[in-house]
Amino acid sequence: MEQPKGFVATGQEHLVCRLRKSLYGLKQAPRQWYKKFDDFIQSIGFSKSDEDHCLFTKTAQDGSPIFLIIYVDDMLISGRHAGELAELVRQLRLKFAMKDLGPARHILGMKISRNRPRRQLFLSQSDYIRRVLERFNMRSAKSASTPLPINTRLSRRDCPTSGPEGESMKSVPYAPAVGSLMYAMVATRPDIAHAVGVVSRFMHNPDRSHWNAVKHVFRYLAGTQNLGILFGPNDNSGVVGYTDSDFAGCVDSRKSTTGYCFKFGNGVISWKSKLQECTATSTTEAEYVAASDAAKEALWLGRLACTFRQAATGSTPIVYSDSQGVVALSKNPVHHNASKHIDVRYHFVRDCVISGKIGLEKISTADNVADAFTKCLPADRLRSLRQHMGVMENRFD
Repeated sequence: MEQPKGFVATGQEHLVCRLRKSLYGLKQAPRQWYKKFDDFIQSIGFSKSDEDHCLFTKTAQDGSPIFLIIYVDDMLISGRHAGELAELVRQLRLKFAMKDLGPARHILGMKISRNRPRRQLFLSQSDYIRRVLERFNMRSAKSASTPLPINTRLSRRDCPTSGPEGESMKSVPYAPAVGSLMYAMVATRPDIAHAVGVVSRFMHNPDRSHWNAVKHVFRYLAGTQNLGILFGPNDNSGVVGYTDSDFAGCVDSRKSTTGYCFKFGNGVISWKSKLQECTATSTTEAEYVAASDAAKEALWLGRLACTFRQAATGSTPIVYSDSQGVVALSKNPVHHNASKHIDVRYHFVRDCVISGKIGLEKISTADNVADAFTKCLPADRLRSLRQHMGVMENRFD
């Protein structure tokens, strides 16, 4: 590192300092910390998951698994053998300065509630959302029934170029507000994924209409801040996914939006709402691109479920699409005229289906949960899909 100001050696200004140990805050510090933790945890018998390098597993003496998950310097430990868990905590304390906070109640801004008799777990961010609403003066705002109004069409053509409007928007905390919404969406609020994806397209130069859309999402959260994801006993259905797409929904680029979500048991564990990189020329093509993205996620989640010993090795994740054309295109490569212009990377889903790695099946649009990730929906439809995702009020407090 460069010599610190005020401590530069006279006559040796061109020299730099060699670090004997990593310093907190440097770019390599997280990497060095993880490397040290990884070496130690594997030295005491844990194995690192190939699917997620932040997940470590070990088999207890009674044959039950012990899981350790780490995010920077926050970790969760899970297992059935209390004695071995206590021994693990003791070993960690000898190596690292750490605190044992007991049964997990909060992690990374998420609140964890349990109903042990029913074997249910509830994840929510009600406290975080409350703080965000207070930060942006939206705590007492009138609640909205949907994240965005139906038929919302935001455009870059509305972005101010100069003048009083552009100057007035400089004082609006647009980027911090969208960033706060993103964290809620990523962790426990899949119901706002599409809305956050739409408003995040204008981070560089927002207009007043874009800011009003952000405030509308806040108003929706104000009325639903106690919503979270409910997980219950696994029904042995394995990983089940839903994929959907709109067609040319972006009024500026005419690109379509990919939407998918995956459930394990009765709660969603993964979701995505993102503008596609290519410009689809048909509804089937847009749905096919979305199905290809979902197939990649399905394969990874299927392997991760095997790591947690919650799915048999070789079990096939099922992905549902409401497009009959996509299901046919994925199973029959004869549709050459309709697909010869599609980028070869999007035929990944066809290879997965033909090889039996995933199953792609037809589902009615009414039952397609991924519909909530591609467009603005009416309140009744949103509530129905929200319940299907396992997003509901906290029943434990």
